[in-house]
Amino acid sequence: MAPLADSPEELDLIAEIEAATSSRRIAEDRGLSALSVDELVHGVPHAHFINASFAYAKPRSPMRFNPAERGAWYAALAVDTCIAEVGHHLTQALIDVDDFNAVVEYGEMLASMSGVFVDLRAIHDHPSLHPDPATGYAAGNAVAALARAQGHNGIIYPSVRHSGGICIAALWPNVVQSVVQGAMYRLTWTGTPNFAVEAL
Repeated sequence: MAPLADSPEELDLIAEIEAATSSRRIAEDRGLSALSVDELVHGVPHAHFINASFAYAKPRSPMRFNPAERGAWYAALAVDTCIAEVGHHLTQALIDVDDFNAVVEYGEMLASMSGVFVDLRAIHDHPSLHPDPATGYAAGNAVAALARAQGHNGIIYPSVRHSGGICIAALWPNVVQSVVQGAMYRLTWTGTPNFAVEAL
């Protein structure tokens, strides 16, 4: 936020406004919608990143394995799969605004996970893996809701956006452990839905 401020005092005011409207901070302070404060992680490296992935669900719209009011930590076993998945969703956002000119930098976050996961890797035709969100996301949310109710840690599944890739959706913040930052990548759109990727 520093580039937005002309003085340390202004930066403090901007930080105060951000804190009052930050879904992550609200969730960490008193819970948020379908996310209780007790579920969030504290005192571990990159706790804010972990909590943010659950607090910043996509408003009014579910994703493949999380409802609109509760996020998930989406990951993949290979960075190429992550880039394909992230690039797809950013391209969809550019389609919504009808402007294919953007530069976005993303940081790779490495994490470990363990426990019981629903495994869809051998079920490529599972309804939750349908590329159309109207079909896939509704079915995926049903799978995720049942997995959470049964105490499973998440879902492991074949990537819908990167052939051969394997993705993971962690359904609870404490499942995401030992987080460290990896490489940085720049995704660039120059007038078309196709994007270029550059390692920084």
